[in-house]
Amino acid sequence: MKRSLLMFCILFSLLGVNAQPITQTIRGKVVDKESKYPLTGVTIKLLTDTSGTRGCASDVDGNFVLENVPVGRHSLQFSYMGYSTRVLDNITVSSAKQVVLNVDLEESITLAEEVIISNKKNSSDPQNEMAIISARSFTVEETDRFAGSRGDPSRMASNYAGVQGANDSRNDIVIRGNSPAGVLWRVEGIDIPNPNHFAIPGTTGGPVNIINNKMLANSDFYTGAFPAEFGNATAGVFDLKFRPGNNQKYENSFQFGFLGTELFSEGPINKKKGSSYLVGYRYSSLALFDALKFDIGTNAVPKYQDGGFKLNFPLKNNASISVWGIGGYSSIDILISELLPEERNIYGENDRDQYFTSYMGVLGATYNKSFNSNTFLKVTVAAMNQSVVVHHEYLFYSQNRDTLYKKDPLLQYTFSNTTYNTHASVNHKLSKKLTLKAGVLFDIQKFNYHDSARAVVQDNQGNYNLDPWSVRWNADEYALLLRPYAQVNWKPTARFTANFGLHSQYSSLNNAVSAIEPRASMRYAINSKTNMSAGLGLHSQMQSPYLYFYQFDTVNGTSNRDMGFTKSFHSVIGLERSLGKSTRVKSELYFQYLFDVPVKTIPSSFSLLNTGSGFSRFFPEQLVNQGKGRNYGLELSVEHFFSKRFFFLVTGSLFDAKYQGSDNVWRNTDFNGGYALSAILTKEWKVGKSGAFQAGTNVTHVGGRYYSPADTALSNARSELIEVDSLKNTLQTPAYFRMDLRLSYKWNRPKVSHEFALDIVNVLNTKNVLALTYAPDPSSTTNVRFEYQLSLLPLFYYRLDF
Repeated sequence: MKRSLLMFCILFSLLGVNAQPITQTIRGKVVDKESKYPLTGVTIKLLTDTSGTRGCASDVDGNFVLENVPVGRHSLQFSYMGYSTRVLDNITVSSAKQVVLNVDLEESITLAEEVIISNKKNSSDPQNEMAIISARSFTVEETDRFAGSRGDPSRMASNYAGVQGANDSRNDIVIRGNSPAGVLWRVEGIDIPNPNHFAIPGTTGGPVNIINNKMLANSDFYTGAFPAEFGNATAGVFDLKFRPGNNQKYENSFQFGFLGTELFSEGPINKKKGSSYLVGYRYSSLALFDALKFDIGTNAVPKYQDGGFKLNFPLKNNASISVWGIGGYSSIDILISELLPEERNIYGENDRDQYFTSYMGVLGATYNKSFNSNTFLKVTVAAMNQSVVVHHEYLFYSQNRDTLYKKDPLLQYTFSNTTYNTHASVNHKLSKKLTLKAGVLFDIQKFNYHDSARAVVQDNQGNYNLDPWSVRWNADEYALLLRPYAQVNWKPTARFTANFGLHSQYSSLNNAVSAIEPRASMRYAINSKTNMSAGLGLHSQMQSPYLYFYQFDTVNGTSNRDMGFTKSFHSVIGLERSLGKSTRVKSELYFQYLFDVPVKTIPSSFSLLNTGSGFSRFFPEQLVNQGKGRNYGLELSVEHFFSKRFFFLVTGSLFDAKYQGSDNVWRNTDFNGGYALSAILTKEWKVGKSGAFQAGTNVTHVGGRYYSPADTALSNARSELIEVDSLKNTLQTPAYFRMDLRLSYKWNRPKVSHEFALDIVNVLNTKNVLALTYAPDPSSTTNVRFEYQLSLLPLFYYRLDF
């Protein structure tokens, strides 16, 4: 494989030696940061032009065009009287696609004695001005550039300080020791359900993300003390934005790789009016190979497909409307009955055939209106659905498990959530120093949960039988979730910025209320290179909806309908220092106190803080909001932004995550590893006049997870893993270590570009423990064994832009 890649590099470099310089166009629009009002006469300068004369100015609508820019990486400077100068570094210009930028400038505080304070933003600073601490932005390129990220925002974010993955085969993330269930996904201002294929109720992750990174504009990621506009989350937030399509030129992209075969297209609907479209579709490559009768080594083929689109229509008087959507379908059939006896033991539940299907779709429309240089209105409405349909059949084998003689239905369920959302907000700039943002999120929720199952029992002769059907979920209900908020951004001086906000949350499902959730943050520039910051806030989250309707008492139909919100108080202080032009050191110290956490009514070690990851649902007994939790830690990041053709990000965190169940004993959470270290390095070499070769690595080292010893007798009796409750999380797995490697080559030709990439996950093939699992095995007396993380996994793709 290395020899093939080297041949590619040599071939393309020879082809490009005598080629004429290839150029492309950079264009876009410049607006005021708060009001989104277009800025006329902004000076745009191409800093990477050696003559120092390349540039242009924005027109009356804020639009600008820079033509004949050589392919490669460039920096642009935007300057305007009364506004802070902004520099955008590391803009990648390729031959096949125009670069379209939407740039906002911030009105400056003109105090002569404070001109030494730099207003230059780092490329990772959040887009949201209300976010000061525990937040950063990320680009589409970063989701590809980080080795092992697989083009997935979640896997990319697992490399940030305080963030780690929960399972190599899924993209759930643990933020500061919190359960992945506390993460919120938001698109275009609207909260969306789990945007992953093969989504399990109660989780926020999955094996493959439905949202293709080619749809995304620069977006924000939050790890704590988030602004008042974000609610119904206790761990973190992905605030994603879709980019509009090119409204002047038709452009297309084809990609074939291990994770999927996809086609994207964008271009103008009406050039004169500036309307555009962006549409994309992806189909599982493994499913494609299976359909073509290729042997891929398993009969459990994950099949999935997804798509997305955005239609953008500029209107008169600085208004626009866009219609957008995403959707995905996935299915997998794990047919143990078709496997040989020695093959069955690689699966955790090897006593049944499983049929799994999931759907997810969101359709939305967004209206933007800039009334003047001070006021901006945004209204988004959306309808969405997420459904999971599952069917299991129990396998009856002969006593030595070599002959299958019967299959009977064991489990069947259909879970469906439908939500109609509205988010309306207004930004109003009261003065240069004070901006107000207020809004409301209004969700109408429809829950349809139906589940029936049969228990597996063993008679005195050792034979297995199935009990009669038991109805565990039977709900068809509506509810309202209402979340108003207001926040102000105050900049009394160029050195000091503060945000203050209030958030409130109400659910009609059980009349749960979090009346006042205060949020506050501040940043002070000690000098032109050093900033200190702090933030705090109260946050609440309703439980995963399916948990409210589980009938733990099937005779009387009793459920946990009266569970309230889980609440979490966040506090953070941070220090940031620039080292030269392109390097930054950042540290944050945090403390989080969680309360009103659902735990069992009887003394137990159970807490919902330990749920929210993996491929299994949770079946709660009677729960009450009396549990607690606490997380604290220290994070450090050293980041060199992509400059001089290399990039690195080194992060480390020391943390402790504890919880208290109804037995009032403080224990380690399932996600408490104690420490996490990550190092990413990417280097780029120019090949010929129009090619670039990149090599990158990602090394992760995380403390082992805590787990509980199994009660083997009870596990065998119930045919599932049963833990010893009094010894909850008293054992720890060995530390986790993984190294990934990414190699890519990009070749620009006139109007066309090619990219070849190879991403090798776990390149050293390190064997990492995932968890204990119950797996019946005739050669074992315990039927309990460790399940392991992914071994070496090579992922490749070829991409053609034209």
